[in-house]
Amino acid sequence: RYLTRGGRDLHSGTVLAQQAAVQVDYFGEDQRSMQKTAKRIIDEDINPYVDQWEAEGMYPAHTVFKKLGSAGLLGVNKPVEYGGMGLDFKYNIALNEELGHINCGAVPMSIAVQTDMATPALARFGSEELKRSFLEPSVLGDMVACLGVSEPGGGSDVAANKTSAVRQGDDLVINGQKMWITNAFQADWMCLLANTSEGNPHRNKSLICLPMDTPGIHLAKKIDKMGMRCSDTAVVFFDDVRVPAKNIIGKEGMGFTYQMVQFQEERMAASAVCVTSMINIINQTIDYVRERKAFGSPLLNNQVIHFRLAELLTEVEMLRALIYRATDKFVEGEDVTMLASMCKLKCGRLLREVNDSCLQFWGGMGFTNDVLVSRMYRDMRLISIAGGADEVMLGIICKGMGILPKKTK
Repeated sequence: RYLTRGGRDLHSGTVLAQQAAVQVDYFGEDQRSMQKTAKRIIDEDINPYVDQWEAEGMYPAHTVFKKLGSAGLLGVNKPVEYGGMGLDFKYNIALNEELGHINCGAVPMSIAVQTDMATPALARFGSEELKRSFLEPSVLGDMVACLGVSEPGGGSDVAANKTSAVRQGDDLVINGQKMWITNAFQADWMCLLANTSEGNPHRNKSLICLPMDTPGIHLAKKIDKMGMRCSDTAVVFFDDVRVPAKNIIGKEGMGFTYQMVQFQEERMAASAVCVTSMINIINQTIDYVRERKAFGSPLLNNQVIHFRLAELLTEVEMLRALIYRATDKFVEGEDVTMLASMCKLKCGRLLREVNDSCLQFWGGMGFTNDVLVSRMYRDMRLISIAGGADEVMLGIICKGMGILPKKTK
């Protein structure tokens, strides 16, 4: 268990006045009801076991996903005919805010791979057969998905991907390598981005539904990470992997474009998770520094501490407002690439500020594994790297502003 002090569980975060004071009534009754359902599953079926899963370096994705899928939470904005709720993306943001109450970064990230990374393009562009075979069981929690985009030679540089899928008759023969693949060791299928032709790197790629038990797929290594400990992450090799060409999602050659669409949902969803995480860390830190005394008075009485905490919460609420604005525009059908990139950029950088500042206020306890802030310090450092590094987000924003220099030949 995490640190307790004076009979109070500091891990639970008892100071909620700060959140309540600035809480905007953005979500409706139905969305709040869905959040309560998610919170119940988190409290009963996830958080009691997180410490154990972190120590073991793996969590039971199939078990957790089935719980969430049975409650309808893996397909909030997916079509009803494939097991989803058919609701708009605002419900998805409401869900992801609630997932921020999970006491680690790894499990929410793994869930997001299923809901916001591997399945949006399939739901929007996939054939009826592919949706029945891969989307529906993923929404119901009967299958675990992973996303195969990053490679050793190109993480954020998606256009530089080298994995190939060469057509031979009615099949595709896949060769190459993927890296940093979340859920890979437990996944039943992969949404794979591969080059299906030569030529323009933005028009020669396709997204492919690839069963992970297909011969020729080799999980070479479980990557040892500094954080996100209970999320399995793999290096995956493809050696003459044969899959039907009908497993291509949508139109052949549109994979890069489809993936860019998926990134919009991924970046907004990840930011929503992190808003709750940051507020929880701030609240728990307030709890701690109010009770912890130094030189005869509570640490919280130091102006440098309570001013900094006030500043951090202000920044978090500004990020929340940006996420809500991007969400509304996305629901209205607008292209929110620039706004989603701003959310992702600000989220990654603000997480570093919040977790580092709060850890400092915990003093020596912050340097132990007994408190949540140290785990979040490790886990959330990834957000400025994964899903498009900060520098890539800045490039996208500059492009949207019309100030990105053009490449010279």
